[in-house]
Amino acid sequence: MDILADALNTIKTHEIAGQKKCTVRYSKLIEKVLDILKQQGYIAAFNKITVGPSDLFDVELSGKINEAKVVKPRAPVKKNEWARFEQRFLPAYNIGVIIVSTSQGVLTNMDAQEKGLGGRLVAYVY
Repeated sequence: MDILADALNTIKTHEIAGQKKCTVRYSKLIEKVLDILKQQGYIAAFNKITVGPSDLFDVELSGKINEAKVVKPRAPVKKNEWARFEQRFLPAYNIGVIIVSTSQGVLTNMDAQEKGLGGRLVAYVY
C-alpha cells in the first residue's frame, strides 16, 4: 500500500473531473510533496485537518495537473544523470517536475541540479 500513490491519484482524478477540492491522507512525505506542488503552481493550497484518530489534507486544486505518478521502484539518480531521467519521465524540456528525495530533503529535479545533488526518485508531475 502506497499512500503517496493514492494521494497523487486522488488529486489527478479530481483534476480530470473538474472538481476544485479533494481530501488525501496525511504523512510527512505527502506534506513535502504537496508543498512542492504548491510552490510550482500545480495546486492552489492545502490545509491539514484532524478527523477522529487520523489526519487528512484538504487540497484546493488549480486545474493544472495533466499527469501525476509515483516512480516505483524508487530509482537512484546520480548528480550528472538528470537529463536522462527528465527525458524518461517528463513530456518536454521545462515542462513538469520530478520530485526527488535527497540528503537535504525532498526537492525538485531543478533544485537538486542547482545544488549538485543526486537522490532517489519519488514522483513526477506535469
